[in-house]
Parts: sequence; structure tokens; C-alpha cells
Amino acid sequence: MASSSNYTKALTYENMNAKVRNVQYAVRGELAIKAEDLKAKLQQGDTSLAFKQIVNCNIGNPQQLQQKPITFFRQVLALIEYPDLLSEENLPLAQKLFPADVIQRAQDINQSLGGAVGAYSHSQGIRAIREHVAQFIAARDGYPSDPDSIYLTTGASGGVQQILQMLIANSQVGVMIPIPQYPLYTASLALYDGRPVPYYLDESNDWGMDTNELQQSLQKARDQGVDVRALVIINPGNPTGQCLTKENMMEVVEFCYQNQLMLLADEVYQTNTYFPQQLPFHSFKKILSSARPEVRDQVELVSFHSISKGVVGECGRRGGYFECVNLDPRVMEQVYKMASVALCPNVSGQILVDLMVKPPQEGDISYPLYQQEAQGIYESLKRRSQRLHEAFNSMENVSCNPAQGAMYLFPSVKLPTKAIIAAEAAGKKPDDFYCLRMLDATGVCVIPGSGFGQKDNTYHFRSTFLPPEQLFDDFIAKLQAFHSEFMDTYR
Repeated sequence: MASSSNYTKALTYENMNAKVRNVQYAVRGELAIKAEDLKAKLQQGDTSLAFKQIVNCNIGNPQQLQQKPITFFRQVLALIEYPDLLSEENLPLAQKLFPADVIQRAQDINQSLGGAVGAYSHSQGIRAIREHVAQFIAARDGYPSDPDSIYLTTGASGGVQQILQMLIANSQVGVMIPIPQYPLYTASLALYDGRPVPYYLDESNDWGMDTNELQQSLQKARDQGVDVRALVIINPGNPTGQCLTKENMMEVVEFCYQNQLMLLADEVYQTNTYFPQQLPFHSFKKILSSARPEVRDQVELVSFHSISKGVVGECGRRGGYFECVNLDPRVMEQVYKMASVALCPNVSGQILVDLMVKPPQEGDISYPLYQQEAQGIYESLKRRSQRLHEAFNSMENVSCNPAQGAMYLFPSVKLPTKAIIAAEAAGKKPDDFYCLRMLDATGVCVIPGSGFGQKDNTYHFRSTFLPPEQLFDDFIAKLQAFHSEFMDTYR
């Protein structure tokens, strides 16, 4: 038996999987960790801090910042989570507490579960819910959808990781990702030992996407021997908030056809579009389905959606789905196998997917309240995006494109030379230094642009515009006061 003096840990930082060590995930990185430490100090009664609360603008987590859940969704969930209320004995009580359409929907979902909410479901997801997702997609796009090509997932990120894991056969496999990008992609590529192939969005053109940039990026990688297999598009964009036009999307589809690339369409912000007349959301499924026949029938597409964003905001429930188009049938068998290894997606998340794609309709008892709540959340998000955009552009040496969609702004900050020197002395990147100073001064947690990728010698940060509207004046005033003092300090 080994004595305590010479015992060696079986798992150490040095001998652990190096791929895990290489993973970086900025939205829950240094800034978020420090914000949690400061929050703990506040809860312990520390009065030495310059603020009274932490405002987590580092992640798109609407309900953490007081977005009210949709009543219909939570009522249905309540009945499903406590099905005794639907028993013959207790049904009269339920009828006093819940609208008739809520009770009917809960009964329908309970029947589709074939058991209980706490039981495993089909590995691909509950059949009835996948059928509702297919109906939603068909109604949205005007083209049919097959429930057998749809997988319910533990959030959209779970689906993204599943597809990337299958794509990356070795360390030479590359995946094209936008810069700036959502760190899920670089983190997953690091974990699976894939090669990120960056293409840059054009900040001077509202973070637009240029297919010439795509072609140059692809050619450079292939010239270096990288086996580039897929292109990631985030639309509406994260962290940049841009929305693609139909014409630009068709160019992307043609690009994938010409270069034999799988298209991975991250469309989780599809209901967060703030200029719907000029820039409405179009899915890549719709664009592909309207392409010329050889493109339509060949380009491989996997598109992702989630309950975490939009007006639903149920991040913690972890529900989502992906739809596969034109994938090899033998690959689809492997997708099913890997879903089976994971047993099944979160069942409560699946139920919320069902409610998202099949909400109350006009004429239903719950429709007026649902419409009022959903429209209210949407209009408030739109107002807050515009107010924060204007506030950033009012600050010295800050420029910010408007959020055409999603939940974020990604302003550019021209930092004074003295601030850059101070950051280097502190062992920090300049944008990290700026954001840490912001946190210390205001309690507002944002994420440096270096966590998403940015052009050399430019500095950005990503902020949600999710703080409650009634607190927005104070929120903006704190940011403006901090920035003014920061610039004066390092001028």
C-alpha cells in the first residue's frame, strides 16, 4: 500500500488529455469567474466594492436578467411535471387553475411521452415533437421537412458538438468559422483536434460576409494541406448581430457546392431580427431548397435551433434540435448511433421545443396573453438594442454597428497607448485589461473581443442588451462614466 508521502495522483494537470487543456471558452472565462467571486463578496455583505450588484452581460441568458418566462409554457410544464393534477380526482382543481388549452396540451404531451417526464425518451427525441418541428420548418420555409431527419438535442450546442465530432476524423480536418465567432466552435475544434479555418467578417460593412474572403480563406487552408470539410455560418450573428440577405445566402450555398463543403447553419437567433422589413430572417433550408437542382440535391446542410434565445429564453432547460439535409444515409445511421450512446436529450427541453414550435394559435384561450408576452419581450429587446447602440457610439473612441439581430453588440474601442502599455505591464491583453477595469468599476461583466477573434490591433468587447429595461438608464450611465474616467486616466 502506498504511503501518503509518496502517493501520486492518477490524474494530474500534466498527464490529463492535452486537448481539454487547450479548450478556451471566453464567455465563461476569466471575466465571468471574477464576476462570480465579486457576486459572492456582495452576498457576504462586502461594502467596499464600487457597486451593489453584478450585471452579467457576458452571456445571452435572458431569464438571469429578469426576462419573464412565457406563461403558457410554464403552465404546461407545471402540469407535466406534476401529472397528478391531471388525474380524474384532481382535474376539477386543475380546471380552476389553468386554461382549458393548457390542460389539453399537457394531456397531449403526456400521451406522446408514453411514460413519464422523468423517463428516457427515444434517442432521436419524442416522435410527436419531431413531427411538430417538421411542421414548423415546413410552415416557415414553404418546403417539406422529414421528422426522421430531425434530432432533438440538449441545446443547440449539443447538436453542434455531435456533428463536429463526426466531421473531424483527424487533426488535418478543418472547419471554416467566422471571425468574430461564438467560442463554442473554437472550443469544440480544440477538443476534437480539428483545425479552425477563419474567415473575417467586414466590420466596415455591418459585419457583412464576402464570398471572396471565404474563397481566399479556403484556398489558403487547402494549400497548407488542411482537409477543409465544412463551413459554419451564424445567422443572425453572434457576437456581431448581423443578418444575411437572401442573395448573400445563395452565394454561400453555391460556394459550398463548388467547394464540396458541408454547411453548418447556426440559426438559434432566428426570431431576434430587429429590421424585419429590410432584413427578414431566411433559413438556409429555404435558400437551399430554392437553389438550382444540382445544388439543391447535393449540398449537405445541418441547421440548428434552440429554446435558449428568441423570446423563449429558456437557456437552463437545454432544448434544441438540428435538421439534416442531403447527408449520406450511412452517415445518418452513425448520427443515430451516437444519439443512442447519449441515451436521449433532456425531456423537459424537448417539451419546450414542442411549445416553441407549436405555441398558442389565434382563437386559443391562451393566445392573447401569449401574443402580448412574446411581442412585449421582442419590442423591449429591440428598444434596448437601439439604446445601447446609441450609448456606445456616444462614447469617446468607440464605434458600434447596430444589432440587426441576436442579443449582442460588439463595439470597437480605440484604446490609448498608455492603456495598452499598462495592460502589457499587468500581463493582460489590452481588451482584457479594459473589460476587467469595467467590471471593477461598475459590476458589469462583458467579454473581450479577443475571446471571439478580431483583426490584429483592434479591440472590441461583446455585451448583451439584456439588463431589465427599467434599469437601463442606470446601466448605461455606469458604462459611460467608467469609459470617460478610463480614457481620462490613460489619455
